[in-house]
Amino acid sequence: MKRRHFLKTAATIGTGLVILPSGTRIGKAAPSNKLNVALIGVWGRGLAHYDSLAEENVVALCDVNEKRFPDALKRFPNAKTYVDWRKCLDQKGLDAVVCCTADHTHAFIANWSLNRNLHCYMEKPLAISVEEARVVRANWLKKKGKLATQVGMQRHQFPNFNRLREMIHDGVIGELSAAYAWGDRQIRRSGYPPAEGQPPEGFHYDLWIGPSPFHPYNPSYFSGGPGMNCLSWNMYWDFGTGQIGDMGSHTMDLVWNVIDATLPTSAEAKGEPFNPEVTPVTCEFHFENPANDWRGPMRVSWYQGGVFPSSPKEYIDLKKIGHGAMFKGSKGFVICDFVSRIVLPFGDNADLTYYKPRPKDKILPDIGHFQKQWLDACKNPSLKTACDFEYSGNMIEQLLLGLVAYRVGRKIEYDGAAGRVTNCPEANDLLRRKYRPGWTLDG
Repeated sequence: MKRRHFLKTAATIGTGLVILPSGTRIGKAAPSNKLNVALIGVWGRGLAHYDSLAEENVVALCDVNEKRFPDALKRFPNAKTYVDWRKCLDQKGLDAVVCCTADHTHAFIANWSLNRNLHCYMEKPLAISVEEARVVRANWLKKKGKLATQVGMQRHQFPNFNRLREMIHDGVIGELSAAYAWGDRQIRRSGYPPAEGQPPEGFHYDLWIGPSPFHPYNPSYFSGGPGMNCLSWNMYWDFGTGQIGDMGSHTMDLVWNVIDATLPTSAEAKGEPFNPEVTPVTCEFHFENPANDWRGPMRVSWYQGGVFPSSPKEYIDLKKIGHGAMFKGSKGFVICDFVSRIVLPFGDNADLTYYKPRPKDKILPDIGHFQKQWLDACKNPSLKTACDFEYSGNMIEQLLLGLVAYRVGRKIEYDGAAGRVTNCPEANDLLRRKYRPGWTLDG
């Protein structure tokens, strides 16, 4: 029997009444059910998914470099291969997609997957323009509870994320007023590299360019090792967002998991002079986030490329934390990296008697294996994932607004409901990207 007919028949026999509509995935109650998964981008970050996907049916492999297929097929010998992700997504019988392509195609593959009612795991960043983030988030919100989504901010599985949330929500630093995150990676480029050589045989360079404006081939775009090759191209405006969307997605996640923010009301930035080809290395970004039901309005900041927030004490050197975060409250500070934190009570009245840690039975549970959390939710979409397209879409939209403010050189006021800058008309043109003919975000 064909797989879908078997599932439909089994559901009917089991109850005498229930029939699963076409395209509906059975839930966790059937542990033997394996997902039919497409892995798009089989090298680089794709390698990090091999083990978790080995428990499912990987039925499609897609990569612009055909030389990556032999090794991938050793792990997933029954998969069909594609060089064009658009054709891959139309393979019959797919349930889910894991995307590990270059950043400038992420929002496209996410949105196309949602349009086909496919669960989607998308490596970060979810998008490289404000419009892309909004389109993908809005599409998923229409299907929330039916499709499982996750953005690859896998450090979120570290227990420290939940410990930070508990401590700050329980009042360890009093009333929260500001949060800061930073990354000290510094990779400088002067501009797009000139044409050099030809793409190797089997490498479909035009498909790698995809929706972005064409730039001639240069091997320096692909000089990095697996998992790090993004550092060879993501600093260019047409291919990525530089540090703020790269490690910013991971490190700002420390803050985002605590503050329960949606979208900012303003964004501003200052840093090195604007380069129309390369995103800034040294820069700082500041956002105003409105109050919610447990905290007041607060300022959220991102620093990169050698600039840091001011340390609360001269004997604490924040520069020793390459990627970290800090929370400021009325009674002190919390300083952290991905796996550790310190509490710094501040002032004569900061005696910690006001801090009431939650009882052990209220401690937030560990989320476990990050990819498996998503796979479980694919089989039972009522389960929540830590970094779904709403949570991650809001966060990356805020960070991308910082890049817009940097490009126009002034503070921008933002209407998050409408998705428009209200005080700087030219900024609205920078909320979206222009795509090459033949490429559409909503396919």
